[in-house]
Amino acid sequence: MTTPYTSTAINAKTYEPSTPTSVAFLGLGVMGYPMAGHLARAGHPVTVYNRTTAKSIAWCADFAGAAGEKIVNFHALTPKLAAQGADVVFCCVGNDDDLRSVVLGPDGAFAGMKPGAVFVDHTTASASVARELSAAALALGLQFVDAPVSGGQAGAQNGMLTVMCGGDEAAFALAKPIAMAFSRAFTHLGESGAGQLAKMVNQICIAGLVQGLSEAIAFGQKAGLDMNQVLDVIGKGAAQSWQLDNRGKTMVADKFDFGFAVDWMRKDLGLVLDEAKRNGARLPVTALVDQFYGDVQHMGGKRWDTSSLIKRLK
Repeated sequence: MTTPYTSTAINAKTYEPSTPTSVAFLGLGVMGYPMAGHLARAGHPVTVYNRTTAKSIAWCADFAGAAGEKIVNFHALTPKLAAQGADVVFCCVGNDDDLRSVVLGPDGAFAGMKPGAVFVDHTTASASVARELSAAALALGLQFVDAPVSGGQAGAQNGMLTVMCGGDEAAFALAKPIAMAFSRAFTHLGESGAGQLAKMVNQICIAGLVQGLSEAIAFGQKAGLDMNQVLDVIGKGAAQSWQLDNRGKTMVADKFDFGFAVDWMRKDLGLVLDEAKRNGARLPVTALVDQFYGDVQHMGGKRWDTSSLIKRLK
């Protein structure tokens, strides 16, 4: 189960001094809700938009006076209205089509943004849509940064996300001090699309690591080993990884409710494999693990987290 959408869903963090800046946040899902909350707690006036208005209203109630009574947060009925007057507009939605729906058109964010404002997209999307929207922003006198995140629900709640950014360096520099409210690292990696490509690299690594860890645990259990003890031992050697440290023992315990769902991973790996077709990269292991996640979906594990790969080995 995921953590409920309440102010308790963000954990204490020491915020770096930052000039209060008018911001908007579009998309209050598992990631966006706490990310926007950290912006409010850091002292920025935040206007939020979500397709389900009730969630926007709940967010405003949760974070009312989060940084003092002088800071007032609002919700808006359209992305355009949310973006009006904002210096930086953050966004975290589901996919390319969701992103276009909140950015483009008469009610989209671009229609409401003031000249020079920065749009920072935290959606895990394609590199091509990042380039498309960056060009559209430039034509309107706006700035666009593609900035997908890694760290999952826990990282969002703790304000400790790793953010991979593509786009103009000046736009990145404007956004960074504000985005550090929910980030542990906010790094510029190149031109538009570079952030999305880096996130694809991240997901390729995770897919291979989780499959290897799944096979290792399943093998050790078949061999009659105490796998919690084994994980403690090998975690001090060359097999150590974030996945082993954070998911190894929960995999042994058959627990798979830690936020980043198999459905979302398959969406991300689909983006990876599409990009590989375009650039000619060979990804045999990634393609195979994507099929394995398909098996998990058929087992009823669409909402299990990514470590549930081991289920198909038991």
